[in-house]
Amino acid sequence: MTATVAEENYIKAIFHLSKNENKVVNTNAIANEVQTAAATVTDMLKKLADKKLIKYEPYKGVSLSKNGLLMAGKIVRKHRLWETFLVEKLNFKWDEVHEIAEQLEHIQSDDLIGRLDKFLGSPKIDPHGDPIPDAEGNLIPITSKPLTIASSHDVHTVASVGDQSSSFLQMLDKLKISIGTKIKIVEKHEFDGSLQVKINNQNIINISEQLAKNLIVK
Repeated sequence: MTATVAEENYIKAIFHLSKNENKVVNTNAIANEVQTAAATVTDMLKKLADKKLIKYEPYKGVSLSKNGLLMAGKIVRKHRLWETFLVEKLNFKWDEVHEIAEQLEHIQSDDLIGRLDKFLGSPKIDPHGDPIPDAEGNLIPITSKPLTIASSHDVHTVASVGDQSSSFLQMLDKLKISIGTKIKIVEKHEFDGSLQVKINNQNIINISEQLAKNLIVK
């Protein structure tokens, strides 16, 4: 089934808000995600329901149908493959690729995406550590947790980042933290939740609780 760019953006927004599942999401959350008025969201949800892409009950919320989940998985797959291509082959930085991939994810050619995947060696994660869905849109989540709840004195590996804004990724670059970085918690400070950590068994630095929450480790 084909969908417009706007419809695909809504499907992806619901997918992310439902934590990649078919959980119910309220319309206000969707409005905030796509940055539009609640009335506009309601009109779009009716269209998506007519196309059998969502299950929608007014005043109760919305969840993706089986077809909606399939479409969302394929959109996310394209987005993350394009991000991988931009970083690995065109030398973009990881904080520069999201908006470009937002445009490229709407390309409809399955043949192109299949060739892109093969060209990249069928990667399993994107530059931010997020899992890449397979050709059928199926997503295999990676078991991981925020650094804030990780055990002290053990060595953890950065698997992904919870915040993918340019400002956050640029801060990580300055701290020399990236996907695969080894982090050991030296001390947790009760006063403000900040952590003293050792990076790659070398530098010891202090990081805020907010930063630590967005470092997803395994």
